[in-house]
Amino acid sequence: MSGALTTAGNHTPAIQITSFDQLMRFASIAAKSGMVPQAYSGKPEAVLIAVQMGSELGLAPLQSLQNIAVINGRPSVWGDALLGLVRAAPVCDDVIERIEGDGEKMVAICIAKRKGKEPVESRFSVSDAVAANLWNKQGPWKQYPKRMLQMRARGFALRDAFPDVLRGLISAEEAQDLPQETIDVTPHSQRIEQPRQIDHRALMAERLTKCSDVLTVDTQWRNWDAAIANAEKAGKIIPEDVQSDVRDMIAARRAELEQKAAEAPVDEVVA
Repeated sequence: MSGALTTAGNHTPAIQITSFDQLMRFASIAAKSGMVPQAYSGKPEAVLIAVQMGSELGLAPLQSLQNIAVINGRPSVWGDALLGLVRAAPVCDDVIERIEGDGEKMVAICIAKRKGKEPVESRFSVSDAVAANLWNKQGPWKQYPKRMLQMRARGFALRDAFPDVLRGLISAEEAQDLPQETIDVTPHSQRIEQPRQIDHRALMAERLTKCSDVLTVDTQWRNWDAAIANAEKAGKIIPEDVQSDVRDMIAARRAELEQKAAEAPVDEVVA
């Protein structure tokens, strides 16, 4: 991983990274600096990935850390940066946004125009927000409802019109509203786990095929008796039918090897 990181602006950044080693050093310093968002503080690996991702979008290192957010484990870009990336792209002709209606009739509209293509229009209304259980949700939706409607319409339109520019990233405002994955936080000692079932017949059959003489079969017999005793001590008694079947398998293999040894020429019998 190498190559200079670029910026969408006209200024040359003081920090120019041209190798992986330089990127690692930058990530280590940035993570300890106290000047990065909390998601990156003390996490040089996260800084490294964010800077690399930002470089693919055309962002300088510090721009990447300020504009790429990791929310619920998913990287995303803040809505204003999303718009800036698209407007800076050569394929963008224009992006037009407006809010129509008032109160419960409000709807945010975003029209994304790509050069040589039909405009892509996206609408996100109060009704859409209600259906998605977002309207009157505590936080930004309660404090800045127009802004959140705007960000949702913007995110949909820009992703549909410029997927190559945004590389599959969604807006951070949208990522904040995605449901978090459910994680089982029950202490391990309190979980009821199904015991792992052992197929003793299949296991012994495999072992017996590797036995080349009566002595090795006898070893398996002793091991089987020990396994039965250990299972009983652990309170995991092996069923009687399984015990009997395995003993029969061992006896049959022993008899087979005895027969082979008896039929073998004298000079082939192992001393």
